[in-house]
Amino acid sequence: MGRQQERSQPSQAAPFLPLRLARLRWESQDPDMSHLNVLGEDLATCSTAPMTGFFRDGCCRTGAGDRGLHCICAVMTREFLEFSRNQGNDLMTPHPEFSFPGLKPGDQWCLCVLRWKEAFDHDCAPKVDLNATSVVALEFVDLLDLRKHSV
Repeated sequence: MGRQQERSQPSQAAPFLPLRLARLRWESQDPDMSHLNVLGEDLATCSTAPMTGFFRDGCCRTGAGDRGLHCICAVMTREFLEFSRNQGNDLMTPHPEFSFPGLKPGDQWCLCVLRWKEAFDHDCAPKVDLNATSVVALEFVDLLDLRKHSV
């Protein structure tokens, strides 16, 4: 009985396994797939002011080296920014040494998919731009949930 309970308990590493698998899956697929949005169309630009995206090209596309999968184009809200800071990721404080201006409500930013999902689970997910959200996000979140939070 004790062993069965041990097995049914999720490990600490379990949430990161899907992230690694998805990253491997997307890195190995046709590179053009990473340029599609959740609607199956060409990925639109999320923001160039402030400049966002893992590749700092304004787009929420992902690839090798993007450990967080920055694939959701979100419109920042005060509630989400506070939530993120409370989770240990302060997006409001400028860091000029990294050319990061700090975010404010209304800014659009490429979020890590699991941070958006975490905020969604806590009822404080920001709105998303479906046209600028990568198809990769669908590995972790339901399109219906994204549509409910679309701008």
